[in-house]
Amino acid sequence: MGKYNKAEKSWMMYDWADSAYFLIIVTAIFPIYYKEVATNAGVAPADSTAYLGYTISIATFLLALLGPILGTVADYRGMKGKFFGSFFFIGVLSTIGLFFVPDNHWLLLLLVYTLTSLGARGANVFYDAYIVDVTTKQRMDELSARGYALGYVGSSIPFIICIALIILAQTGTIPLTVSEASRSAFLITAGWWLVFTIPMLKNVKQQYGVEREPKMVVSSFKRLGQTFKEIRQYRTVFLFLIAYFFYIDGVGTIISMSTAYGTDLGLSATDLILALLAVQIVAAPFSILYGTLANRFGVKKMLYTGIVIYMIVCVYAMFLRTSVDFWIMAMLVATSQGGIQALSRSYFAQMVPKEKSNEFFGFYTIFGRFAAVSGPFLVGVITQITGSSAFGVSSLIVLFAIGLIVLTFVPDAGKEDAVEPRVKLMQ
Repeated sequence: MGKYNKAEKSWMMYDWADSAYFLIIVTAIFPIYYKEVATNAGVAPADSTAYLGYTISIATFLLALLGPILGTVADYRGMKGKFFGSFFFIGVLSTIGLFFVPDNHWLLLLLVYTLTSLGARGANVFYDAYIVDVTTKQRMDELSARGYALGYVGSSIPFIICIALIILAQTGTIPLTVSEASRSAFLITAGWWLVFTIPMLKNVKQQYGVEREPKMVVSSFKRLGQTFKEIRQYRTVFLFLIAYFFYIDGVGTIISMSTAYGTDLGLSATDLILALLAVQIVAAPFSILYGTLANRFGVKKMLYTGIVIYMIVCVYAMFLRTSVDFWIMAMLVATSQGGIQALSRSYFAQMVPKEKSNEFFGFYTIFGRFAAVSGPFLVGVITQITGSSAFGVSSLIVLFAIGLIVLTFVPDAGKEDAVEPRVKLMQ
């Protein structure tokens, strides 16, 4: 990381910090722990998977409503850091709160999980927007991709610690029950997230923004309406957001519900956790590879590649029967999971005016979060109707297909028709 300045390094380190939350809480240990708690409470497997999907939908719906409004206020000079810090601390404190939920209260567990999701995903709105403050347009793809790669590596460390605790508890090596060891993972996650966010809080500052004015909230609503009109007016930004809405929906749903799906297939917790750890290891170099190949072949072609691979995953999900099948699917996801998210973030950042980055990332968030409402909800409904998680996951192929088709109409970055909207937006 020697060629990066302090702000760039600190920004990338936040991926290292908060990716532990998304791996341990969103993807791995929490869903497995929740499924066990719900099953012990007499909730049917398909129903508990559906309830988790509904919970994710509710949390992302709330953030989708708040994101653009908060983003508009945060564009005032000196405000971005305040909003980032507030959501960050909500996320960390509520993650600690998961530890204190009794292990027979599955509904309370979902409620606290909702707070953790609001905090983590809310902080990411402002973290993503900070990319315009820390680097140049030419370095955004590389920086974003390397940030994701750091996240995969960094999150693996506390994940391994948590796995070790659970295994030691299972074997009776340490005086903890498996439930207590699983809950300890929540504390480890919060601690990791907190410690490695310190460089971000110290070294990353808002460089671009609009001057403060009286009645900031009222003025922000006016600017929000103006921004929405501008987004609709400029073809590149608006088309990309529509494409992003659909394909990122599928990506997020597969990430957040993969372990619940694996559990329904009868896979052991050990198989699921080891597969997820392998995903982290494989995804790190592939994230960097996506950034490198984007510089050579263009961002759009790499986004196409990622979407097609995810469509293959959706088809393959129908045929999963064994742990080997799940491993194959996991490795397919690992090749594109980080790359497609990193390049989407940097591609959008290159389109928007720096001084209004929070406003536009607020819309980026609302499209992504409203998408994240429909995906888990779709999986939940199809799973309950058919009684099969495989049909629920496979239904996501429709979202990827629509996203792919719309993306073909987005002008390539660097072409005149792609750059012109950005110039107009900055007038």
